[in-house]
Amino acid sequence: MRALMIAAALFAAAPAVAQTPAPTSLTLAQPTAAPSRVIVDGTTWICEGTTCTASGGANQPATRACRRVVQRLGKVTAFSYRGTTLSAEQLATCNA
Repeated sequence: MRALMIAAALFAAAPAVAQTPAPTSLTLAQPTAAPSRVIVDGTTWICEGTTCTASGGANQPATRACRRVVQRLGKVTAFSYRGTTLSAEQLATCNA
């Protein structure tokens, strides 16, 4: 009986322990002609129009991830990688 109560308590606590993945997304300066899927450093970017969202990827600083994406997809007007959103100054450096 005691084991059942412990298991029930652990099961009930599981959703509180689970973490939601940090958002990873960007906005392109120029829209894509057709929906596309691009993999950059293990991150799968799915783009439609000017909006791209991503999953997975290497553990790297957002500024580096941005530069790598800009090389493949073009300039961005917004960039958020694993919960870190780049400032206007960081975006300018990324796009340079």
